[in-house]
This record gives sequence, C-alpha cells and structure tokens, in this order.
Amino acid sequence: GYPEFRPGQERAVAAVLARRDTLVILPTGGGKSLCFQVPALMLPGLTVVVSPLISLMKDQVDALTARDLPATFINSSLSGAEVSSRLARAERGEVKLLYVAPERFDAGTTAERLRAIGVSLLAVDEAHCISEWGHDFRPSYLRIRSVRERLGTPPTIALTATATGDVRTDIIRQLQLDRPETIVTGFDRKNLSYSVVRTRTEADKDAALIAALESHPGLAVIYASTRKAVERIAQVLERARIPAVGYHAGLDDDHRREVQDAFMRDGVRAIVATNAFGMGIDKPNVRLVVHHAMPGTLEAYYQEAGRAGRDGLPSECVLLHAFSDRFTHEFFIKSANPDRAVVERVYNEVLRAADANGLARVGPADIASATRGQIKEREVESALRILVQSGSLANELASATQLFVRLLATPLRIKSELGDGGEAERELLRGIWRVGGARSYDGITIDPNALAPGLGGAAGIAALLESLQQRQFVVWERTGGGLRVTNTTRPVSELRVNWEQVERRRAGDMGKLESMQKYAYTSACRRGFLLRYFGDPAASSSCTGCDICLGTHKKEAPAARAATPRVRKRGERGRAAHSTRLPDDIDASAAQPALVAALRELRTSLARAAKVPAYCIFPDRTLVEMAVQRPVSLDALGDVRGVGPAKLERYGEKILAVIRDSDDTEAA
Repeated sequence: GYPEFRPGQERAVAAVLARRDTLVILPTGGGKSLCFQVPALMLPGLTVVVSPLISLMKDQVDALTARDLPATFINSSLSGAEVSSRLARAERGEVKLLYVAPERFDAGTTAERLRAIGVSLLAVDEAHCISEWGHDFRPSYLRIRSVRERLGTPPTIALTATATGDVRTDIIRQLQLDRPETIVTGFDRKNLSYSVVRTRTEADKDAALIAALESHPGLAVIYASTRKAVERIAQVLERARIPAVGYHAGLDDDHRREVQDAFMRDGVRAIVATNAFGMGIDKPNVRLVVHHAMPGTLEAYYQEAGRAGRDGLPSECVLLHAFSDRFTHEFFIKSANPDRAVVERVYNEVLRAADANGLARVGPADIASATRGQIKEREVESALRILVQSGSLANELASATQLFVRLLATPLRIKSELGDGGEAERELLRGIWRVGGARSYDGITIDPNALAPGLGGAAGIAALLESLQQRQFVVWERTGGGLRVTNTTRPVSELRVNWEQVERRRAGDMGKLESMQKYAYTSACRRGFLLRYFGDPAASSSCTGCDICLGTHKKEAPAARAATPRVRKRGERGRAAHSTRLPDDIDASAAQPALVAALRELRTSLARAAKVPAYCIFPDRTLVEMAVQRPVSLDALGDVRGVGPAKLERYGEKILAVIRDSDDTEAA
C-alpha cells in the first residue's frame, strides 16, 4: 500500500533476496521493518525475527495480521499450549513471519524445531543490543550467533536505528555476518527540533515538563529513568489536569496492554514511560518527546527522541537536564564494570559454595548476602557475567530429563486422599515406587521419560509433581542447575579474565556518558552535534531546528515555584491548573516562624520514617500556607494546596496536632 520505497529500503530488500547477509542502519521512522517483511513474503520458507520486547512484537504482528499477512509471535506472555499451537501452525506452513524473544532459545528445542521447518531468513531487530559497545547490552543477544548456527546458518539481516562505526563492526563480528551488504542512510530527521532545558531540582523539571506540554499540543511521550519516577511524574501531570498514564515493566500484562492500547488509540494526552517503551512501535503522530532525566548515551537519546514525528510533521524533542543526572549513570557504569577486587571476591564466594563437582547452587542475592553488603547484588551480577564470559564459571541449566523426587505421603494416605479423579497422580506415584521402592522416602533421581506412558511426557509429569507437592505428597526439583566452577583447583590469581577489556568497556561507557553531557551543555548547533557523533557527513554548523540556532535556549529553567501545578483539592474537578505561588490574599509574613519550624520538624520525622526526602512529604510552600491559614479541621487542611487525599489521611491528624499545640502556646 506504500507508493514507493523510502531511502535504503529497496537496496536492503534486494540484498536479502540475493541471499546476502545485510546490515541496515536506518533512522527511527525510516522503515526498517519493511526491509525484512517484504522478503519474508517472497521467500519460500519461514522468516524468524528476533525481537527484544513483547510490546514491539505485538504491535508489528497486529499490523501484519490486520493486512491479512501470516505472522505470529512466541514469548513469555503465552502459555505452553499457545506456544505449541503457534509452532504447529508454522510447521503447517501457515506462518511466514515468526517473532521470537531471544531468551526463547536459551533452553529447549525451539531452534531445532524451526530448523526442521526451514528458515529462509533470520532477522535480528534492534541489533545494537548485540554489541558490547551498544547502549542496550543484553546477554541473550550475545547468544544469537550460536542460535543462527542451530537454525542452519540462514541469511541474516541485522537492523537498528542507532549505531556508530564501532557498534556496526561489533554487530558484524558478533553475528559472524559474511561480507554483509551494509546500508546506512542519513541520520538527520529534519522535521524534529531539539532543545535542552537546564534545571536544578526535580520540582524544576516538573515545572519545565508542564510548560513544554502546555506550549506543544498533541500526543506526548515522557521518558523517565525508573518505575518509581514514572509513577510520580504521571501523578504530577494528572494533578496539573493533563491526562497521563504510566508504562513500565512492573505493570501486569493486562494493565500494560491497556496502557499501550490507549496510547495507540490516542486515548491519552501523555504517556510516561521507562526507556523500553516505543521501541519498534509504529505510532506516527507523537508531537513531543520529553526526557525527564538525561539518558546515559546519545544512542539511547537519539533513538527515543526519534519516536517523535514519524509521520514527517514538525515535532519537538526536549531534554530536561540537571548536572546530577550523570551521577546515577556513573553508579550503573561502575556496577556493570566492577573492579578486579570485586570480581575476585565473587569468584571466591562461588568457589566456597561449590560442591565436590564444582556446582554451586547460589544466585546473586546469596553471594551479595555472603559479602555482608560489601558488594551490591547488581555488582555481583556483573561480576558473574565477566567470570562466565572468561570461562572461569559456567551457567548450567536445570535438567529437563532428570528429576529429584522425595516421597512424603504414606500408602494409606495416598489411598484415602487420592480418590476419584486422581488416577494420573496415582499412576505417577506407582511409577516412582517401582523405581525407588522404600528409598523414595529418602529421595531418588528419576527420568520422567522412563516412567509410565500416557502421563504427558516430561512436561506433564512436572505438572503432576507440582500438584502433588502443593498437597504435600512429594517434594521435587530438577537436578543440576547453578554455577559450575570450571576448574576448582584454579586460584583466584590465575583467573582468565581479560582485565584490559573490562577497563576498556568501563572507559567506553564513561566516554559515552561524557558525550551525552556535552550535548546537554553545547553552545553549538545540537543537530550538528548529533550527526557528527554518528558519523553523518551531512552535519553542519547551523540548522533551523534547535534551540541554539533559533536563539531560544535559556541557561536555566524558571524556578519551580513559578510553574509547578496546583495540587487539586479533595473532590475538585475540572478546575484549571494553578500557579504554586501563595494565593494573593495570603501574606507569607503572617506565618509564625515558630509554627513553620515545628511543621518542618514534623516533616523531617515523617520523611525519616518513610525513608524519602523531606520535599516528598510537603514542599516548603505548603508548610508556609498551613502556618498562615492555621486549619483546625481535616476539611480545612484539605483546602491547603499540596495536601492531597492520601497525605491528608496519612498525616492530617499529626499536622493539626502541631497547629493546635502552637495555638495553645501562643494563648499561654
């Protein structure tokens, strides 16, 4: 239904149809998906698309099936029966495009089943994830090279929107692409305007965010760094009478689907999300993208900002920046690239926990606990990754064919409690008894495939055992699984870790963070800065679409007190957003200093109890207004701006007690 190919698409399609490995770098909105979807419909067998996100798969498959094109996906949102059904459809030739999460290949025989079907093309979407220099490093992506071999080494197309020269080289190396056709179009999105608003505090950012939303109509996406920040910012916007919803990985599947569908239907004005949202989603009419916190790399920023204006119409990309934003990223970089002493300590802890065969059934939390908090769990995870990559440790999956079972119930109890409807469970228990007899009460290892037929194989037996365990007839677990020390005699001083590589990665990550911060502080053309970073020869020293060249950049955002929205009163509906300055009829000088001090003392104690900063309880402005108005009832306290229903219920009586004590003191 498209009148013509966009730049780079026709060349990519031709390369794939010529059975060549292909690397495609197109900007966000450049039409990467078409580069493998068109060949998939023309090639004889199945196209397997490795895709990192459930939301991405759902959106693309929905779009394809709406056009009556044979596509489906398998991921963790589906039951085992649904996965089997979809693979069966692929085996019958009813599917041409199968979207698969990379972790699907980490266990089981999915790759082998697909190879038997016949894979004509492997597409690796968001391929920057595969690169150790990329901005979304993901271990399962590193294993795609072996997955490709298990699929029969089909021609492969790797696609991404953001890849510097180093990342492109690394993608080719990691996937072992054979002399790939490399297609890189220009990175410039001329319809996008870029600006940076410098701030000092979170309140300043909130104020600048609301100002941006008020001055730029249309659908908006706001990116926040954490789930907690997503929820807080969504509440701030709702209080400012801006319809908003939050989206992050902590939502249950139904809620996440509702939020995504509302966004796709233009059912909300703004969506506040963590950085995964929007990856690969074809939503053309986003007019504004705001980053509430600075991303750690320009790759991440450019990709997320590029979700604005995919329809080619003018759109705005705003970065709210405080210098302290970098500290969070520095923490993550340090955690992801731990010092040698940390790696060696983690190795020793695994070695200490290992059995005679070198197997240690411990996880990151166990190891962190063993260090008595000296090493954080995130650092342990990174150290384990380094040790596994070096071959010092191996990750062993729990066996699917060997189960350890211990019988708990007596024959009398089995007979009396497993009555009608328990024939399958009784047959399983008879099989266990035939293998181990009385030893079953001490625990035996069984091969589920060697037990009685008709119990559904290994999967069916596991389900029966789980049911029996819940009713305390047996306890069971899969054998094996855990961290294996590959050489238990190897001392920590002889670990085969490439420490120089670890240091290079840390330095590389810090360099990317430094480039991101330089973008925020540059006094030159921002568009040119971005294009030069990605090696685009179209970079110039000026443009007509950034705050520097347009002369609209302000060195610092206005103070939050001039822009933060009024907190809605209980039961209030439909009233316009308000300034946070005290009402004109309230004189701040009328507040008794002693009462303000007492309210601040209460706020400090409440903040300590809740383990949050004091401003999260009440801002200073709210305390001053309380001291001026001196409310004597909960209803009156609810009229003070900054006191919402939740805070009124949680803190109201304590605040009124402080005010009453102050009144009694003055009367005395």
